[in-house]
Amino acid sequence: MIVEVVPYNEDWPNKYEKEKLSLIDKLGSVVEQVHHIGSTSVPGLSAKPIIDILLEVKSLEALDGVSHIFENIGYEVKGEFGISGRRYYRKGGEKRTHQIHAFKVNDEQVFRHKAFRDYIETHPEVMEEYEALKIRLASEYENDIEKYCDGKDGFVTFHVSKAIEWKNT
Repeated sequence: MIVEVVPYNEDWPNKYEKEKLSLIDKLGSVVEQVHHIGSTSVPGLSAKPIIDILLEVKSLEALDGVSHIFENIGYEVKGEFGISGRRYYRKGGEKRTHQIHAFKVNDEQVFRHKAFRDYIETHPEVMEEYEALKIRLASEYENDIEKYCDGKDGFVTFHVSKAIEWKNT
């Protein structure tokens, strides 16, 4: 997968909303809440142009039961994909456009993702540092998504803990 970090695109919220409405329409009562997360959800932040969506569901088993719906609308169904209690879906193959992370309602991962998004958005100095790191890593590892992600890991881990502390105060 080519790693490309591009300047913030004003259309990303619209792409999220369009996909959100489609998911709600297709999945119905299986889904409780839908959230825009990740870098494309933070106004002004450069990002890989992949819309990250967080689904909160009543039951992972019920979600597993509708895997064919995801496939019908172009998603790969990846199961937990390395994170216990998650269901992961991605759309677009090598030119990925969307990815979905699904957790049960009130799972700690839901809080973590939303806290990090809100923290980055409300701390411009952290946003600038994160953006610079992502741009540098994309330049260094343009064809290696694993090394790109590994390069962000320390920053993200540190600031997720700060975000959780900030959100809990």
